[in-house]
Amino acid sequence: MRKLLLAIIALFYSGISIAQSPSEQFKDSAIFLLHKFQQNIGTEKYTVSKNDSSIEYHIDFKFVDRGSAVPLKAVLKLSNNLNPLGLTLKGRTSRMSTINDTVKVQDGKYWIRVDDSIFTRPVNSEVFPVAGYSPGTVQMLLIQYWKKHNRPANLETIPFGSVQIISDGTDTFSLNGNQMVLERYVIGGLIWGNELVWTDTQGQLICLITNDAEGDKLEMMLEPYESLLGEFITKSARYGMEAFAKNSQLKFDHPSTIVIKGATVVDVVNGKNISDAVVVIENGKIKSVGKASKSKFPSTAQIIEAKGKTVLPGLWDMHAHFEQSEWGPAYLAEGVTSVRDCGNEFEYINAIRKIIDDGIGVGPHILRAGIIDGKGPRGIGMIRADNEEEAKKQVQLYKENGFDQIKIYSSVKPEVVKAICSEAHRLGLTVTGHIPNGMNIKQGVDSGMDMVNHVEYVYSMMKVDKDKTIHFSDSSNQSVLSFLKNHKVVIDPTLGIYEFIFRSTSDDITKIEPAFSTLPLALQVLFKNVGMTPAQSNFYQPTLQNFKSIVNALHENGIQIVAGTDMMIPGYSLDRELELYVQAGLKPYDVIQASTIVPARVMKKDSDFGSVEKGKWADIIIVDGNPLENISDIRKISVIIKDGTIYDPVQLRRLVGFSR
Repeated sequence: MRKLLLAIIALFYSGISIAQSPSEQFKDSAIFLLHKFQQNIGTEKYTVSKNDSSIEYHIDFKFVDRGSAVPLKAVLKLSNNLNPLGLTLKGRTSRMSTINDTVKVQDGKYWIRVDDSIFTRPVNSEVFPVAGYSPGTVQMLLIQYWKKHNRPANLETIPFGSVQIISDGTDTFSLNGNQMVLERYVIGGLIWGNELVWTDTQGQLICLITNDAEGDKLEMMLEPYESLLGEFITKSARYGMEAFAKNSQLKFDHPSTIVIKGATVVDVVNGKNISDAVVVIENGKIKSVGKASKSKFPSTAQIIEAKGKTVLPGLWDMHAHFEQSEWGPAYLAEGVTSVRDCGNEFEYINAIRKIIDDGIGVGPHILRAGIIDGKGPRGIGMIRADNEEEAKKQVQLYKENGFDQIKIYSSVKPEVVKAICSEAHRLGLTVTGHIPNGMNIKQGVDSGMDMVNHVEYVYSMMKVDKDKTIHFSDSSNQSVLSFLKNHKVVIDPTLGIYEFIFRSTSDDITKIEPAFSTLPLALQVLFKNVGMTPAQSNFYQPTLQNFKSIVNALHENGIQIVAGTDMMIPGYSLDRELELYVQAGLKPYDVIQASTIVPARVMKKDSDFGSVEKGKWADIIIVDGNPLENISDIRKISVIIKDGTIYDPVQLRRLVGFSR
């Protein structure tokens, strides 16, 4: 017996695999480390119990996100050949969402409960129980089930939906001086877009890169492989973007000369629109803009007839979080040719930006604001500063890597804010961000902040009367506005995210997003329950109205505002942000400036971007209609041009799962 045991051990260490039944090929227990912003925020643990006919995976999933616990428990029961017998999931999937699902085989049927709804379906087809991005253990077994059933192109899942799994190749990694080859898979259908999964050759999950129920990137790593997280993140960025380039349906034209004829060109710099205009683009840059009767261009140019349409500069989203490759086409589809990424994983955003700039990926120009937080329990990310020395080190890290700006987050100590701002300014960087806990907007600006994310920080300084309104003639409110103007503070209000948070879930969501039914199913599920009860929503409506009034007051008092979304519904939420500014009292022309030339100026990029002018890069959108008369016409984009490449918005949306 001892000789047999030694022989088995020798085979194991020589790398020769021993045939195993499906129920024996995984560890009896494992710990996965969960990450956001590359910070370990929790764990998923599983243990296995077996008998002669079945195997059960008992899963305990929990992370803490900015001080809020997100716990989930699950039990997956399978036969010894991986056929599903049951799944229970109960707990939270994000700070704002819950799950309570049960699937079990009963009387020859799948008995299914989702929250308070109960239904059945026959056990007569190949299906696997799974719900969303977590737990990763279930996804590990999903892949093995898919393999065992001949790798179908589409595999039904219960309670709902289906998944598409692709065996995408292998990657070689080095750990502790040893090389290992891992198998790579792409899973579509559980979240919006694709997940990337790596397993060892026995099928044990090593790394899962996904998005959680808030749309934030989340990584799961088998504990011994923790040191490889940055390498997995970089690879996921490249593979995600390369998937678009591999799509055989993509046909993006990049002619050497493009001529747009007959449209009205909106001059966002001088306010003098040019009707029946011709825009000539050569080698990605604007060569001329003028009246049709005076314009010359070569006969070989690609002509875009645009009579009756409006030409605008490409739009800017000044509060983006580029969490997955699918955001690239989604942004471009709505005319967003530049974004300011307001905090991301260091390796990921660097890789995504390079891939797009190198012409491999599809997406907007990315300006990076590097996030710095404090070390408190509500802190986020790996890059933190609790004293002056750490502040300088982190700012220098971002400067050395070509970031455009620093973003301060909520847990930075007041005394450290000044150190961050001083070092940033010394190195030629500006500073934006949240107003940290224990500070107000005046203190943040006095400490050196140049810009502020979210209108709530202005609101917190305003005097609100008993009638729940803000009277801007009040001397204390005037003082706040004068302070912001005198210090040339730039605000990105993000009104749209507050409208969503304060909405009643009983209201028709298409009032906020008319194209909601065209979103991928995963996004519809994600957003349809975001909001409040009718009573709660009614309570917060005066606050939302005050936020709108502040945006108008900022503009009227000469304080620069820039349009930003803080993610929300991919691409479309910038359209909604602009509509809300008009509702607040701004004129459409002012709103268009806030999403084009003003962002370019405050980010010091206006020599190349932000307007349709000779010598600038050809970032242009063509709109079927006139947003200067009706801002909602901004939703009617027919052509996008970025750096001289022509994009069709419908093609871009379909590329990432939209129905039109």
